[in-house]
Amino acid sequence: MFQHHLLLIYRNFKKYKSSFFINLIGLSAGLTCALLIYLWVSDEVQIDHFHAKSGQLYQLMENEQTESGINTTDQTAGILAEALAKEMPEVEDAVAASPAYWIAETKLSAKNEMAVRGGGLFAGKDFFKVFSYPLIAGNISQVLTAKNSIIVSELLAMKLFHTIDVLGKEIVWENADMTDENHALISGVFKAIPTSSSVQFDFVVSLQLVMGPSSSFLSWGNHGPNTFIVLKKGANPETLNAKLKGFMKAKGENRRELSIRPYANGYLYDQYENGKQVGGRIEYVKLFALIAIFILIIACVNFMNLATARAAVRMKEVGIKKVMGASRQSLMMQYLGESVLLTCLSLFFSLLFVELLLPQFNVLTGKHLFLHFDWKLILTLTGIIIFTGLIAGSYPALYLSGFNPAAALKGKLSHSMGELWTRQGLVVFQFTLSVILIVCVLVVYKQIEFVQHIQIGYKKDNVLYIESDGKLKENPGAFIAEIRNIPGVMNASSIDKRFIGDLKSTVGYFNWEGRDPKRVIKFQFAGINSGLIETMGMQMAGGRSFSSKFGADSTKIILNEAGIKMMGLKNPIGKIFSLWHKELQIIGIVKDVHFESMHEVVKPMFFLYNSKQASRIMVQIKAGQEKEAITELQQRYQNFNPGAGMVYRFLDQDFQAQYVAENRISLLSRYFAGLAILISCLGLFGLASFTAQRKLKEIGVRKVLGASEWGIIYSLSKDFVKPVLISIVIALPLSYIVTKHWLDTFAYRIDLQFWYFAGAGFLALFISWLTVSVQAIRAGLKNPVECLRDE
Repeated sequence: MFQHHLLLIYRNFKKYKSSFFINLIGLSAGLTCALLIYLWVSDEVQIDHFHAKSGQLYQLMENEQTESGINTTDQTAGILAEALAKEMPEVEDAVAASPAYWIAETKLSAKNEMAVRGGGLFAGKDFFKVFSYPLIAGNISQVLTAKNSIIVSELLAMKLFHTIDVLGKEIVWENADMTDENHALISGVFKAIPTSSSVQFDFVVSLQLVMGPSSSFLSWGNHGPNTFIVLKKGANPETLNAKLKGFMKAKGENRRELSIRPYANGYLYDQYENGKQVGGRIEYVKLFALIAIFILIIACVNFMNLATARAAVRMKEVGIKKVMGASRQSLMMQYLGESVLLTCLSLFFSLLFVELLLPQFNVLTGKHLFLHFDWKLILTLTGIIIFTGLIAGSYPALYLSGFNPAAALKGKLSHSMGELWTRQGLVVFQFTLSVILIVCVLVVYKQIEFVQHIQIGYKKDNVLYIESDGKLKENPGAFIAEIRNIPGVMNASSIDKRFIGDLKSTVGYFNWEGRDPKRVIKFQFAGINSGLIETMGMQMAGGRSFSSKFGADSTKIILNEAGIKMMGLKNPIGKIFSLWHKELQIIGIVKDVHFESMHEVVKPMFFLYNSKQASRIMVQIKAGQEKEAITELQQRYQNFNPGAGMVYRFLDQDFQAQYVAENRISLLSRYFAGLAILISCLGLFGLASFTAQRKLKEIGVRKVLGASEWGIIYSLSKDFVKPVLISIVIALPLSYIVTKHWLDTFAYRIDLQFWYFAGAGFLALFISWLTVSVQAIRAGLKNPVECLRDE
């Protein structure tokens, strides 16, 4: 019987070639999309789950009450890890480590070897006990006990020494400004960090370098490293959370409250509002998982619609089989077998397409995905076959197997309103999803365009920055003065932080005239050199900027408009701002500048004068003279800093990097929305083709009786356009809800315009009409004699 079913399935595929190929193409496209998204989603949800103690590994988070609400941060007091290990019996191990940006990129060199650049971490002695970064050489309990120890990756060891046998060898590194010690002995070598780690680094140095006796990180009042703990087996995280609520209060910090979150959750659930976790990357994971399911369902709907539309052609086959004794169950198995076999064929082609598309897909997503046929993927593929086969074949199987044999043999198949509504309902469902995707693509595109062109308060175009190291770090002023004379260089200055992001903040140790002692304002701050405000095109709202003409600017301070507004200070120029027990005079107010992405509001901020320390040299270059200016900059840099290569980058690249996720989502959404529309139109095309073929005799009779060609075209098209119009009406309010929810994650966002929705609806209607009209026009222009003779 199984062989008989296979033979019948083969004959049906051969007999209805157009329907077969439409379904094959639609299902193959849908499965390809679903598999690509599955690989991406699977990779995203596995980030940071590779650690051996992942189920016990937690990160400390801190909520701080400020004037603008509760601020959540992962930066904690530097002595927190040690205190938790001593005072909390639930804690098995605890370790502090710096955020990655503390040593984002630095120069490392070995004796008689060329210097290389890499990123690193400061970490406590138990770092490699808490995290599963396997060591090739060294003892995990000893590698970070010495203050001058450094652990390097096998790749960094090969770059510096051309071998991984490097224990005891010395490395000189251009370290962070917070420590003057830059000679370290290699105490260990770790394997390459897996791509499934959210933190990537090339070396680890002892946290003792920045936690000396005079370090501010030893105070409970300061923020600094991240803190991680491993709970003992059987320990209840909620019990520990309850204990942590009053922990900082006991240390004299009444505004701050601790909590823990699973470390592996940090990558996907990284967004907080007013102290509550509200989402993060998980939103995109859920979104694309839904898109994959929807596109697959759209492809299944095509199969359902075409199968039920062919019912009139197959009703005699059903009647004969039932008369010969075939049961409804056997007929259902045959039709379900058709859909499952078609799904298997589609899956075969989709796997080929995935292999072909993966390199480009990896470029789009910034990942290293590949098809690895392990048990997990095999189970997933099996589930997809069963899910798709049953969804696609269930309704046709139930519908076709339910024919009355007598009516089927007489060719008197009755078309109920329920059947018609079901078929049109499926088309409505397809195009509803398609219209929602079109609106989402349009809104995402407009929002990304908006944040990239909004007035951010500084010039990002034609501005490059040079990483400060070597002699440049010791004497930035001399180098800045020299490069200002280069033709094409319009201005230059320095800052002690990264310009975009990496702005430290403080909530204490400052005062001003009329301050309410109960108010707690969190200020960001940065140290800048004279000329930085002019170099970056920042505007002064009042007063003046720092200038080398005034020798005492080290006792001055500049605040932004948001800071002045939050302070409630009137006529602030000339007034005293007490900071860290030092009195500073307010000399200027700078207009608000967006140092962070548009997800964040502009925060209160102050600038201090700092001409001696420079993390980056900011250089504004005249448009059209970039090449010549950079060549001259490199020459001057070599003269000033012999043996070191100038590392530079344009600021607009950093600005764009803030929206990498959004840009990728925008691009992928366009592809997936286009695919959804294509699959929906394939089904519509098949239905229109089949309907036109079935109505050939009716068309011939109408034309003989005088019906016009356009009348015939209109008659065939209207039944397909109606469900598309209904889908537009349903989709527009749903798309409004979806897009508004996404836009609410931005502090600065576009307004939802009527034409976004109207345009998406019109586009869907136009594409569907174009798809149907191709078949309608072909049928309408057909010679009536041929129509009648063919019948």
